[in-house]
Amino acid sequence: MENHGSAKGAGEEKLVDFMARFTESEQFNRVFQEGMSLVEETADYLDGPGREEARRLPRPAALAYATESMRLTTRLMQMASWLLLQRAVSCGEISEEAAREEKSRISLADSAPEPLQNTDELPEGLRVLSTRSSRLYERIMKLDEMISNRCTPDADPNPVAVHMSRLAEVFSTPRS
Repeated sequence: MENHGSAKGAGEEKLVDFMARFTESEQFNRVFQEGMSLVEETADYLDGPGREEARRLPRPAALAYATESMRLTTRLMQMASWLLLQRAVSCGEISEEAAREEKSRISLADSAPEPLQNTDELPEGLRVLSTRSSRLYERIMKLDEMISNRCTPDADPNPVAVHMSRLAEVFSTPRS
């Protein structure tokens, strides 16, 4: 069995590396596939049926359509970049340090979903894609938060690991 732990310091137990385990899991594969499929599906929609539907919209709705399609595309590209970055780390293509540098270029927070304007006039296809991307965005943001909290050098040490380390020191110290 591979060791996915990361040493926290001398004498401390190795902790489970959440991201290493997660990116190797079926759950990550599903999130990854969902994200990539949604990018492809959105591109197909915006280049095909969406374009036709947008031409038939009244001017205010057409402006709302253009705005939402840009937001949707940006959000999906940021999420796809995040997913690809996590996969690259998992596959050993880049280090976690390089990933942290690259991650600073990904603006997940800046591409947060905003309430749709003129929703009654927007085509259903765009509304559905926007809703699906918003749900996926929320899941990715939770994952990103979990990863970031684990990777932050200034984060408080894991209290369980600290206690386990103390117990190990106490019980392994020879008595005179």
